Amino acid sequence: QVQLVESGGGLVQPGGSLRLSCAASGFTSDNHAIGWFRQVAGKEREFVGAIMLSRGNTQYADSVKGRFIISRDNAKNTVYLQMNSLKPEDSAVYYCAADYGGLTRIRIPTMSREYDYWGQGTQVTVSS
Repeated sequence: QVQLVESGGGLVQPGGSLRLSCAASGFTSDNHAIGWFRQVAGKEREFVGAIMLSRGNTQYADSVKGRFIISRDNAKNTVYLQMNSLKPEDSAVYYCAADYGGLTRIRIPTMSREYDYWGQGTQVTVSS
């Protein structure tokens, strides 16, 4: 079964950087989307960005565009979320997710409902 293991969360000051990792196992196809989402208390889960493992193309939410970068290391089955110029409003529990991967998509999925497997989440706190 697909499993996702997240790491890298922690406390960082505004303007700082942090890198999250999502290690995946159990994929049954070569074509998956890996998404990053975040959630704070009282709000719905929010799309951050995603990457297609087959080609490496990415998409980002406007709120993080230019500050966050998603990359992949297919040999390690790992996806990274590099977060730069962090703001207090970036504080949230961050989740990585994988879709079923059974077909080729023409667009990158951006809704939580489009993903099938989820990690446990890792807390990111941006505070001075």
